[in-house]
Amino acid sequence: MTRYRRASVNGIGVFYREDGPANAPAVLLLHGFPTSSHMFRNLIPALADNYRVVAPDFPGFGFSDTPDRKNYRYTFEQIAKTIAGFTQTIGLVRFAVYVFDYGAPVGFRLALAHPERIAAIVSQNGNAYEEGLSEGWNPIQKYWKEPTEQNRAALRAFLTPEATKSQYTHGVQDESLIAPEAYQLDSALLARPGNEEIQLDLFLDYASNVALYPEFQEYFRTSRPPLLAVWGKNDPFFLPAGAQAYRRDIPDAEIQFLDTGHFAIETHFAEIASAMKKFLNARGFKRAEGESAAAR
Repeated sequence: MTRYRRASVNGIGVFYREDGPANAPAVLLLHGFPTSSHMFRNLIPALADNYRVVAPDFPGFGFSDTPDRKNYRYTFEQIAKTIAGFTQTIGLVRFAVYVFDYGAPVGFRLALAHPERIAAIVSQNGNAYEEGLSEGWNPIQKYWKEPTEQNRAALRAFLTPEATKSQYTHGVQDESLIAPEAYQLDSALLARPGNEEIQLDLFLDYASNVALYPEFQEYFRTSRPPLLAVWGKNDPFFLPAGAQAYRRDIPDAEIQFLDTGHFAIETHFAEIASAMKKFLNARGFKRAEGESAAAR
């Protein structure tokens, strides 16, 4: 059974979902925009027989605390520090990390700070290469170059319920597989007072992630973490070229494409879970044979 818990990290309440034996190898699931650990609701139980699966909500997302912008800088560096503190608080020492969308720069920052803690990486539409950025980023890139109020206001269109639903449905072959509560929950949480400004702050700070791409890539080359890139090939934001680019720095990276969109996990969670288990188990990331499962 999935447990719904909270941990305190420097006074910030971090909500998280957890399942699986406490003594099993750990897998940390990092969500993206504009969602939360709710996106992993189907994947978590599919992995829990093999792994200790943990999925936190970032500050300002899901059911974690939303500190005032005056007291908490909504940057990817700050979120990464909070998630690093979270892993220490709940006792994750070494773990595989699943990164999606915003989860990629957060997870890769964790890897830069402590490469010894990262056992493997699963990147599901989690980008680290400029060729992976589509033209859909043009309005946000304009804001990076000219951070005016006019350009900031133009990005509010990305925060509407229609835009959120489109992220789930674009490029999907069978929209009846998309649970409406997924995008409706995201929209309801985005609509909380003050949340739009948090999201616009993060749009602006995403430029810091692109600036770090060379460092992420150097980490890939020097540490050579086992990496599986499983990608919704119809993603309007992160192009398949971003998945293929991993092989430039990790030649034995595994690359798989799925005929779906940005939220590939909504339509193909069973395929993703199967690919993850095969990938991780082949690299010895599993409980020892005959080892008993601890209480969950």
